[in-house]
Amino acid sequence: MNQSFDLCIATETIVKDAQQLGVSIEALENISIEVSVEIIQQPALQLVLTYQVTLPSQILANQLNWPTWQQTQVNFTDYLWEETCLECFIAGCKADGEDIVASDQTEPHKIPFQQTTAYIEINASPDGRYALYQFENYRNPATLPPLPLYETDGTTCASIGWNNHKDLTALSVASLLSSTPTAVQTPANYERSFSLPITQLPNQQYAIANMMIEQIHPCVILWFGKTDLYFASGHASPPDFHNRDYWPKFEL
Repeated sequence: MNQSFDLCIATETIVKDAQQLGVSIEALENISIEVSVEIIQQPALQLVLTYQVTLPSQILANQLNWPTWQQTQVNFTDYLWEETCLECFIAGCKADGEDIVASDQTEPHKIPFQQTTAYIEINASPDGRYALYQFENYRNPATLPPLPLYETDGTTCASIGWNNHKDLTALSVASLLSSTPTAVQTPANYERSFSLPITQLPNQQYAIANMMIEQIHPCVILWFGKTDLYFASGHASPPDFHNRDYWPKFEL
């Protein structure tokens, strides 16, 4: 089971951004970000998100702030959106943690899920840091940093598990070492994949923490020096990842 998303750049400031980075508008539009979402059964049921970023030229790659993955960096960290950040928003029905039932439950009407405006925000840095937040409705609570997301026990902060941490492809590394003009046009590729434990419910439904997944919105912030670019499958104007009008349905 797999759901894929092709993310596009927000164009509100693309002319100024291209000038600051010394590239064409077309070069920024050609930045490719694909996000794959799938459910894995083993070793435990989990939702896996894989982010693949391709920059069309080494000019952009040389300016990208993409920190190296380090095991020692894997911990809950706030304010990751102020750097290059892999994000995902999840919304649906909400329930008290202890009432979520296992996959062998045959009577879905017993699940006390109710429609809600609540949602979850996931932040992940390429270097291994992460954060998971919970909101009751649009950007509320408005505290900074936001409130952490807790597991169904109500006391343990939710976390992610890292699956791989590729940086540049062999071709891109070769281009970094090359002095030929063709190196400028060699794409640079980056990839990160992480997973979250989920609960299976009847009727092929799934929940993370106390949220049954109905909408999912992967998005990315890439920082090139002091220039930040926003990517999502759809954008509000101005860009606003929290705007649920642009969140796709969860279709796994």
